[in-house]
This record gives sequence, structure tokens and C-alpha cells, in this order.
Amino acid sequence: MKKNHKKTTQIGLIKEYYRNHPGKDILHNESVPWLYSEFEKRTGKKFADPDRGIRSLADKGFLIYVKKGVYRYNENHKKDKALNDFTQKQKEEIKKRDGYKCVVCGRGKKDGVELHVDHIDSRQKGGEAMSIENGMTLCGQHNYWKKNLGQTESAKKMFIKFYDLAKSRNSKELISFFSEILSIYEKHGVNGHITWKK
Repeated sequence: MKKNHKKTTQIGLIKEYYRNHPGKDILHNESVPWLYSEFEKRTGKKFADPDRGIRSLADKGFLIYVKKGVYRYNENHKKDKALNDFTQKQKEEIKKRDGYKCVVCGRGKKDGVELHVDHIDSRQKGGEAMSIENGMTLCGQHNYWKKNLGQTESAKKMFIKFYDLAKSRNSKELISFFSEILSIYEKHGVNGHITWKK
């Protein structure tokens, strides 16, 4: 017989699962089957998208992103994350230094764009959490891309290597191919801090 769990939510169930496995690096294929099964058992409904829920909890600091498809719960992580965010005063200093404009596209308040302050290098990559020098001003779009499309950095670096290799072999067809791919990054203002020599 199905239990009556009126208060069971998808996010609540994810939190429950990870709280029950503190300090453990958990692969998606460990947590997701349980989440599907348990949510249906408790509510009689299908769990819409556990992967998305897990990622959102990592974005909010509840979970630690270890590597692709692997997350960990540490009860002190969110407290540590909050302690290492920029203060409002620091955010204002960073925006002022950057001319109240997104460092990627140059848009700002005058363009009706909401501005955010984010770390240039995350703590996971060795960045200093509270250093103003490690902060930058981004529009909402480029802040989203930075947080959620970090893998594009690795891809761009890979395409640059392929482009350089094609140049060293004087392969005009491949030079053209990789040049076209890299120009898409420029067109959309993605990963502009990673440069390539044409």
C-alpha cells in the first residue's frame, strides 16, 4: 500500500538522500534510480528531472560538485560558501572598478542589464574567495554561461590545440574548419578570456 507523503517534494527528497550519505562522493547512477523509485512510492507520481534538481542544489551551495556526475553533501559546505562570498561592499567596489559593465560584452545598467559579481577563478580551481582581484562584473547571461557552461572552456582549449596542429601541418581544410568553430565562440562572446592566434 502506498504511504501518504503529502509533503514529499522532489528537492526535499534529493536533500534527504544526500543528507543520509554525508561526505560520500555519489554518482548520478547511484542516487537517481533511488530518487525515481522512492518518489513514486511515496507520492504515486513520476520524478520529473532528478539530474536538474541535483545540479540546482549544487548551484545553491547545498551540494559540492566533485566532477561531472558526482556530488557530495557536507553539512558545513553551505556555511563555508556563505563565508567566502563577496560582501555587498566588495561587490560594489568590483562593479565600480569594472565601470558598471559586463567584462565580457560591455553591457551595463544603461542597457537595462542586471549585473552580477562572480569569482574569476572558483575556489575549486584555487581562486581566492574574498579577494577583489578575483572578482569580475558579469551580465546575467554571461554569469549563467560561466556557472553552467564551464565545459565550454575545455572545448575551446581543445579546438585551439587542433587549430594549431592543423596550422603546423598546413592543412588548409582543417584550419578553415577549426577557425570557423572558434569564430562561433567570438560571435557569442563565450570564453573571451581564452585567446587564440589566427
